[in-house]
Amino acid sequence: NNAQAEALHQECWEVRKKALDKHHQYTLSSIKGIANALYGQGKYAQAEALYQECWEGMKKTLRKDHPDTLDSVKNVAIALNGQGKYAQAEALHQECWEVREKH
Repeated sequence: NNAQAEALHQECWEVRKKALDKHHQYTLSSIKGIANALYGQGKYAQAEALYQECWEGMKKTLRKDHPDTLDSVKNVAIALNGQGKYAQAEALHQECWEVREKH
């Protein structure tokens, strides 16, 4: 159940924020888990905000062309698509594709 998953990811995120750092890759992974659970509940705008936070953190922690960062871009685009924001979603998918093509 997505609501239960959301609660568990939230709990994990709280622990990781304290034990690690808010921009640590594992902490960001917890944010992604919460966003995935929200997306599964049809809460696309809330999921988008968390995917965006994860993407920003990944860019700081890793690098723009790291596979996990690019995965975060894709997740933002998917959440935008779920909200009917097709042009924005397409632009992010295009950006992701272009970065992957370079590497």
